[in-house]
Amino acid sequence: MSKTRAGRKNGHEKRVVIFGGAGFIGSNVADHYLSEGRRVLVFDNVSRAGVERNLRWLKSRHGELLGVEVADIRDEESVRRAVRNAEEVFHFAAQVAVTTSLEGPVHDFEVNARGTLNVLEALRAMDEPAPLLFTSTNKVYGGLPGLELVQDGRRYGPRDEETRSHGISERCPLDFESPYGCSKGTADQYVLDYGRSFGLRTAVFRMSCIYGPRQFGTEDQGWVAHFLIRALQGQPITLYGDGKQVRDILFIEDLVRAFRLAQAHIDKLRGQAFNIGGGPQRTVSLLELLELIAQRTGRAPEVRFEDWRTGDQRYYVSDTRKFQEATGWAPQVGVEQGVSRLHTWLEELAEERTSKPATTGEPLEAFAG
Repeated sequence: MSKTRAGRKNGHEKRVVIFGGAGFIGSNVADHYLSEGRRVLVFDNVSRAGVERNLRWLKSRHGELLGVEVADIRDEESVRRAVRNAEEVFHFAAQVAVTTSLEGPVHDFEVNARGTLNVLEALRAMDEPAPLLFTSTNKVYGGLPGLELVQDGRRYGPRDEETRSHGISERCPLDFESPYGCSKGTADQYVLDYGRSFGLRTAVFRMSCIYGPRQFGTEDQGWVAHFLIRALQGQPITLYGDGKQVRDILFIEDLVRAFRLAQAHIDKLRGQAFNIGGGPQRTVSLLELLELIAQRTGRAPEVRFEDWRTGDQRYYVSDTRKFQEATGWAPQVGVEQGVSRLHTWLEELAEERTSKPATTGEPLEAFAG
C-alpha cells in the first residue's frame, strides 16, 4: 500500500486499533499510545459494565486523538472497516467468563472463535497487514491434572522443583476445558496458524491474572479488583473451592510494557505463543490476598465458600522466561505495591462518585471517528 508520507496511508493517518479497547486492558493500552500522541481507534460493543467510564476518561485526556467504533466483533464488515489504516492491532475483545460459556456455549464460540477469525481475515485482506497481538488464556492448558501439588500453609504448590521455581511453560500440553477454554484455545491456534500459513505477523499472550486501575472486576473475571471492591463496600466474598488456589498476578503497567516490546520485536516473535504473568516472584493465593486486603482496609472481609468450578486450576503460575529471553522484559511491580495502587485508585473512584452528581456525559456516538 502506497504511503504519501510518514504516518499516513493513502492520505489517511495511521492508527493503533484495539478490539475490546474500552475494557480494563484495552483502555490502559489505549492511554499509553494516546499519551505518545498516537491516534487510536477503540473498537468495542460496550457490553461490559463500567467501560463507558473508561471511554469518557480516555476522551477527557486525549480528545480528537481517540476514535471509537461502537460495534461487535462478530460483524465482519465493521471489523474489516476498523483495520483500514491500522499500523498495530491488539485483539482483546472476548467473552471472558467460564461460567457464562457454560450457560451459552454457542454465543461464547461466536464471540471468541468466530470473532477472532473475522479479525484475522480482515488483516489478511490488507495490502500491508498490520501486526497483531492476541490475548489468550492459561485455560488452554486445562486443569493441569498431571501436576502433582502439595499444600503449603494457605496455598498449593507443585511438588516438582522445576515447576515450583519457574512455573508452567509453553511446553505444557494444550488441554482445552470448558467452552471458554475451547473457544479461546481455538482462537489461540488460529492466530498462530495465520502467522504460519499466511505470513501474518501475529503473536499470542497466554495470560495469567492481570490487575490494576480501570479494572471493574466481577466474580467471574478480574478477581483481584473484585475482592477489593467487595471489601471496600463491606460485602461478602465468595470463594469457590478452599481458597488455597495460587495464581501469579501481573500489574497492568508491566503488561503494557510487554505489549510494546512484543510489537517492537514482532518479526522475531511472529507465529509464537508466550505465557505472560507475574511469574513465581509475584504469586498469591486467594486466602493470602484476603489477608493483604484486611491489612490494607483494617478489617477482614466476610468470606463464604462454594464448590469448585469447572476448569478452575488449583495452581497456575506462568513461566515467562521465553518472552523475557526474546525481549528483555521483566515485571517490576510487586504484589503488595500493585494491590496498594489498585486499592488507592478504587478509593479515589468511590470518592469521585459520591462527590459528583450522576451524569450520562457525552453520548458514546459522539466519540466515533
